[in-house]
Amino acid sequence: MKLPYLLALLATAAVPAAAGTAQPPAPPFAYLPCTAYHVLPGTHTDESGYFSLCEGKDGKVYIGTAAYGLNAYLIEFDPKTNRQRIVVDVNNTLGVATPPADRPSFAMQSKIHTRNYVSPSGVIYVGSKQGYRRGPADTADYPGGFVISFDPKTGKATNLGMPYKGEGVNDVTADEARGLAYVVTCEDHHWVIEDLKTKTFREPDPSLRLTPYAQTLLDHKGRAVVLTKDFRLARFDPAANKLEVRELASDGKPVGTAADKLGPVCWASTADGKAAYLIRMSDSTLFRLDLAAEGAKTPVADLGPLLKGKGFDSRGSLIVGHDGKVYALIRVDNTTGYGTGYLHHLVSYDPATKAPKDHGVLTVRNPDWFDFRPGPDGKAKPWSHGFHKLPDGTYTPLHAHMALYMARDGTLYATVIYPFTLLKIDVRDYRR
Repeated sequence: MKLPYLLALLATAAVPAAAGTAQPPAPPFAYLPCTAYHVLPGTHTDESGYFSLCEGKDGKVYIGTAAYGLNAYLIEFDPKTNRQRIVVDVNNTLGVATPPADRPSFAMQSKIHTRNYVSPSGVIYVGSKQGYRRGPADTADYPGGFVISFDPKTGKATNLGMPYKGEGVNDVTADEARGLAYVVTCEDHHWVIEDLKTKTFREPDPSLRLTPYAQTLLDHKGRAVVLTKDFRLARFDPAANKLEVRELASDGKPVGTAADKLGPVCWASTADGKAAYLIRMSDSTLFRLDLAAEGAKTPVADLGPLLKGKGFDSRGSLIVGHDGKVYALIRVDNTTGYGTGYLHHLVSYDPATKAPKDHGVLTVRNPDWFDFRPGPDGKAKPWSHGFHKLPDGTYTPLHAHMALYMARDGTLYATVIYPFTLLKIDVRDYRR
């Protein structure tokens, strides 16, 4: 065992017990130590955020937040200084006033829920979404979400318009070369195409409905692909202005059906856009879709489970890394007898070896990143229930991770809610 890793592991251990006190047993699973950062306080009301995470071309990390009934923000985290700052204030960008904190409104843009799309130009595209009603007095109507771009070079955020009245924006993928953006809305999951020059919107098929939390990918020919509600592949060719819907032909279990209860899809394309890897929220099976196939159906390979266990939960966290490997976070029930609750594993799949790898359970190496001490009333702080301690006193995520991203230097970043936390996973730790 290398000395730096040994020292890092020792740093996560609890203070030794007093003489005569029984020591907890050694954990039956590997720890994956992470450095934790509390996402900028004051930019989220319930210690909450969603899939919004990326590295910009400038090497900064960008995180979307949710201030329910009030506003939403895009936060910049500088890995060199560990400093955070607001770079997009959604209300300011849209020219609307933020209501008083004691009078939140359902009409406000309360979330950046979209995965941050980083274009080749470096411009980052996100979308705004409604939150939740904050009590019986909150009876306002939600007008609809907006597409917003942010240019780190100029520091300018731009309102690109409302794709669909009354619907929030769930996903934005920009094709700047063709002057288009593809938008997925919620709650009815429309697929909308925006002309970025004129800021006008249209649906390639108004009757088309997508799977919840769908994400648009761009294939190797610049076609936009997305999964429909009944688990077919919708493909739009901007050159021909043509939409086609194709069947998915799996060589094993099906990716899904409209009536199944496996939850949303998370998928990501390979660097060349010829294939995509996919996982469902409540199943650890990894699928590979052949996006380059031109037949009547899209071939799908069932690559088997990434992780064994039960109670699977994987949220917005499947990525294809710069090394060509597939990475994901998967939460499973803790049935080991070492602690209770859940365990969040980082797993990967190597296309070269066709084998998955479990990199260990996420743990926090700096337990002072958040003050968990009870308030003056003796009660736990609100929205601080998303982490728990293992028997040796080590913090680990409990309920929900929300996103995963790989920086160009191989560093992995993940977000976990309650408290809203950015986890930094060093290359030396997950590639050991």
